[in-house]
Amino acid sequence: MRRLFAGLLAALIATSATAEGERPGDFDYYVAALSWSPNWCLREGDARGSPQCARGTGHGWILHGLWPQYHRGYPSFCQTAERPPSRRMTADMADIMGTPGLAWYQWKKHGSCTGLSAPDYYALSREAYGRITRPNIFRKLQREVRLPASVVEEAFLKANPALEPDGVTITCKEGQIQEARICLSKSLDPVPCGQDVVRDCRMKNAVLAPLR
Repeated sequence: MRRLFAGLLAALIATSATAEGERPGDFDYYVAALSWSPNWCLREGDARGSPQCARGTGHGWILHGLWPQYHRGYPSFCQTAERPPSRRMTADMADIMGTPGLAWYQWKKHGSCTGLSAPDYYALSREAYGRITRPNIFRKLQREVRLPASVVEEAFLKANPALEPDGVTITCKEGQIQEARICLSKSLDPVPCGQDVVRDCRMKNAVLAPLR
């Protein structure tokens, strides 16, 4: 019985610690996740009929989201007293996030954990996106190419001299370049990524689809 009580008490303490760890504003740094839109469209967007994938939109590296992060793990779907964003707010983010729907979801999952209001979260997200130079070479992509994921990382490092190799990671999905994830402090200065974020794709022939 004593062992059972001790186990129950430990479980309650652990649950309490986890809940407290997901209070809005309680996190260590941000991850600015930039998604290569043409690849997302091939994997998912075209099947959904997403307006992000229409010909002539010209989307390249869009902001998937600005994510509050712990050194290990991350908070999500936090309970916040802040009002949810209006439709106009989410629509205003579509130029850098592709669709209002993504902007809404990012607030719900990640923005709610920042301790910021929805307008301030979107403003900070736009500022973070603006601080990251997207390499111009990708704007010239007119046909599908296959390349090592490390080449994409090198391009970001060259275009952003303040970044260190451990502050940016490239991810892949289904044989494609998926995202460039940049780690930033709460004041949006470059910082090293946590161990669970620094998981570079090691593919040598990852697909990079052309702009639309």
